Amino acid sequence: MSDSPRRELVPLVVPPVVLEGQAVRLVPLGLEHAPALAALCEPEIFTWMHSALRTQADVEAFIGRALTAAGQGTERPFVILERESGAPVGSTRYLDIQREHRTLEIGYTWLGRRAWRTRVNTECKYLLLRHAFETLGVMRVQLKTDQRNERSRAAMERMGAKFEGILRHHMLVRGGFVRDSAYYSVIDTEWPEVKARLEGFLAR
Repeated sequence: MSDSPRRELVPLVVPPVVLEGQAVRLVPLGLEHAPALAALCEPEIFTWMHSALRTQADVEAFIGRALTAAGQGTERPFVILERESGAPVGSTRYLDIQREHRTLEIGYTWLGRRAWRTRVNTECKYLLLRHAFETLGVMRVQLKTDQRNERSRAAMERMGAKFEGILRHHMLVRGGFVRDSAYYSVIDTEWPEVKARLEGFLAR
């Protein structure tokens, strides 16, 4: 049996960064983005999220929590800007940053309806994964969703993320509903294949 793989025991550091794509720019999220993001909020956007954002105050609280976590080094939030117009179209972030284990999660992603069924989500995932593996040197990127969210699960599987299982009774969401979460991941040795798949989608 071969030896287990080894990685450097160097703590993961995730500083603020701007990520540039063809259709989007991911820039550090700040309270100045609250009015434009609040204008995008509709109930359908947050069907599968822990809580819904309805007002500018909700968005400001959402951003405030993200900035607190960023200050603690456990998250790095972004606002998603449409490159052509410069307008915000949603938000995403790195979260559950495990410095000692060199792993993190991509999540809290939501998009205004104008960005649905466009290349925006695919390009965001590509930029975040590329930066995570090629610049930050992470070992594993995790993604999760409500197990009932078939569209999100299909998108994760389409890009090549591996299904790991269901975490049962994982969290309480709106209305006290008990959510089971479906977990997926990409590890560093799989990134070249996933990168090629995503680049193929973006080239269409």
